[in-house]
Amino acid sequence: MRPHTLPTSPGIAMTPRLLHLSPLLVLLLAACASAPPHAAGAHAPPRAAATPVPATRWVRSELYFGATPAADADAAALAVDAARWRAFLDAEVTPRFPDGLTVFEAYGQWRHRDAPAPERQRARVLVILHEDTPRRRADIEAIRSAWKRATGHESVLWSLQPAEVSF
Repeated sequence: MRPHTLPTSPGIAMTPRLLHLSPLLVLLLAACASAPPHAAGAHAPPRAAATPVPATRWVRSELYFGATPAADADAAALAVDAARWRAFLDAEVTPRFPDGLTVFEAYGQWRHRDAPAPERQRARVLVILHEDTPRRRADIEAIRSAWKRATGHESVLWSLQPAEVSF
């Protein structure tokens, strides 16, 4: 006698008994997948504390770097390609903030002083979460100055906000 089957995808038939066992199999597989691997007879290493450690007096600095020059500047001299940007990060930013940073590719616009229309350009946004100390603020200012020297750009926008940070 042929067992009763329920329709499934082509080529697969499930009996009612398998349907009742499938939730149990899913739970068993999930438990196996989440268990840490360890050698037979060895003890699993202790896990780190699950309680996050808050960082106090931190801020979020966002620096906005133009990737293309102003319309009246020499485009070839001031353009910033990916290799030049990476070299700048390696030389000026990473030594000051080696613990981490984030870069976003962006597109934006701004209007220069009395210009009739805004300039539209590619940009990079550098985000650094750091302690709010005079030393860290001086590091940010040094990065801004280094960019202007290296590229001839007039400015680097710096936005600073208080941040609640936890590691």
